[in-house]
Amino acid sequence: MTDDLLAAVRARFDGRAGEYDDSAMHRGLAAAVAAFALADAENVHDVLDVGTGTGLVLRALRERDPSLSLTGVDLSNGMLEVAREALPDAVLVQGDATALTFGDGEFDLVTCVTSLHLFPDPRAAIAEWVRVLGSGGRAVTATFGDIDLSQHGGRPGAAVAPAGHHGAGGSPSPTHHELFRTPELLAETVAPAGLEVVRHEWWTHGDDRVLLAELRPASTR
Repeated sequence: MTDDLLAAVRARFDGRAGEYDDSAMHRGLAAAVAAFALADAENVHDVLDVGTGTGLVLRALRERDPSLSLTGVDLSNGMLEVAREALPDAVLVQGDATALTFGDGEFDLVTCVTSLHLFPDPRAAIAEWVRVLGSGGRAVTATFGDIDLSQHGGRPGAAVAPAGHHGAGGSPSPTHHELFRTPELLAETVAPAGLEVVRHEWWTHGDDRVLLAELRPASTR
């Protein structure tokens, strides 16, 4: 990410850190992702959540399986401060999703929940998932099909926007919803990294419609 974009995204979420967990949508989606990701929990121990924010997904995963080793990375130190209070035993790192500081093959599961659209180079982030996943590892994503901007930092009463809409409230942070808004588009986006969509389901909350997808290396199928 460029310095200006890093700063814009960081500032946006630092400002939302204190209220982020108040959203029923955020909490409900975290629970849904945990259930989806651990539906076949065999050989899952080391988990990395990219764009972890306040750690809601990691918390939901731990509720389902307390034995998991949890790691999260996020740009926003304000969000991470909330996560650290809730998850004192997790490894929580401030960093760039497109340049992870972890070694090759460290994780069994990578999750990325409603964050991909914020990355200026989402394909670089996806390539990093492949690098840090071990043999037999997989990634789980949650991406917007449709989004109610009023629930995600936009002004109250903001209209529902189709995926691909620019940042709420005129935010300079990038959005790339169009790359992931359907299973077919997501499959096209992750294919250059050697991943394929092996299963998916839709989750809805009010006017938000979110695609949950499991990705695995094509060579392991």
